[in-house]
Amino acid sequence: MKKKKDTRWMVSVALMAAIVILLANTPLGMIQLPIIKATTVHIPVIIGAILLGPLAGAILGAVFGVCSLISNTIAPTLLSFAFTPFLSSDLLSAIKTIWISVGCRIFIGVIAGWLWILFRKLKINVYPALAITGFVGSMVNTVFVMGSIYTLFAQQYAEAREVALSAVFGLIMGTVTASGIPEAIAAAVLVTALGRVLLKVFQKEA
Repeated sequence: MKKKKDTRWMVSVALMAAIVILLANTPLGMIQLPIIKATTVHIPVIIGAILLGPLAGAILGAVFGVCSLISNTIAPTLLSFAFTPFLSSDLLSAIKTIWISVGCRIFIGVIAGWLWILFRKLKINVYPALAITGFVGSMVNTVFVMGSIYTLFAQQYAEAREVALSAVFGLIMGTVTASGIPEAIAAAVLVTALGRVLLKVFQKEA
């Protein structure tokens, strides 16, 4: 029985990973903006973490991160220097880019997965629990990525945007507000709508 459950879990993770890869390679998943690529790829990562747990969320986040790294290598933008090691001039910078593109995305699934477990233990109503998990998971992506860019690449960011170093924090916060919050609201709505249906399906299968 346990083997059957483990097999179903692996197949489910693989299917969710395929959705992540599909979104990451279409305009629906990586929306090109003048400065950065806005994303909806974190939504299946969050849903996967809810349905399958934090480990699955971490795996799906890593898949998202690798897709982001590849996208920024093949079709670089102004800030791609922070997302792919192939534009780095030294090993340390390359490691930093892997943290931003892959490491930060792993935490989307981990935090969303554990937050959902907490909400279930507290017996919070499923609708606000899904909405909050979706919102927080999306904000983890924005805050971790943009915060890491500010911490690790502030000087390069300033040069890329042609602004003073002192202006970087304001620009980062502007991105979080203008892009991150709308993304998080959209994630809250979509995770609630899709998650409720998929939870019923998974419960029936269980």
